[in-house]
Amino acid sequence: MDNLNNLKYVFRDKGLLDQALTHKSWVNEHPGSRKSNERLEFLGDAILEFVITEVIYKKFPHNQEGYLTTLRANLVNTQNLANLAQRLDVGNLLFLSRGEEDGGGRTNPSLLADTVEAVIGALYLDQGISKVEEFISENLVTEIPEKVSKPLKDPKSRFQEDIQARGLVTPKYKVLEEVGPDHNKNFLVEVLVEGKSWGKGTGKSKSLAEQAAAEKALSFEKKQVK
Repeated sequence: MDNLNNLKYVFRDKGLLDQALTHKSWVNEHPGSRKSNERLEFLGDAILEFVITEVIYKKFPHNQEGYLTTLRANLVNTQNLANLAQRLDVGNLLFLSRGEEDGGGRTNPSLLADTVEAVIGALYLDQGISKVEEFISENLVTEIPEKVSKPLKDPKSRFQEDIQARGLVTPKYKVLEEVGPDHNKNFLVEVLVEGKSWGKGTGKSKSLAEQAAAEKALSFEKKQVK
């Protein structure tokens, strides 16, 4: 599936898919029209985690719990789900308020990831678990070979482990700058080790900026070792 529009032909209840694509900001501007996707997101989040857990449990029978947990996190984290949403062109189909749209809501990673979970919840209610498993298999399980070919842990975790292995103190992250309105901020974060800057990164949230800074720090660390 290369576009969420194709999913419209699968749904028996088209209203469920519309609800899955409806942000609470749109509901506030259109009171009484329909409910937001928040409850569907809650349901879809649980179903997604269950399906992915079962898949990797069976696919990696000899790996320990820690490995499986990290792999699952790589598949269902906000950024990976936002990437899926972009591939499916979810952003252009969202029902958003004018303010949310003007603030970059159609490309907001957190909002996009939440919508994917809501779509999964709606698909479950409309078609049952088999169709959900098919959707997840086609759009997320196929990423497993690529995920396991790279370091599974996120940059921040890897950098902390590397620094501690060298006998240095735990890295600290400092927000240098916050730009933009509350609904569309951009953060600049610096990572410090014993007071020395190892890298800077930007992101739409503090967490994403910290990960970007850690990625830069890992590159800096390799140069230091050489």
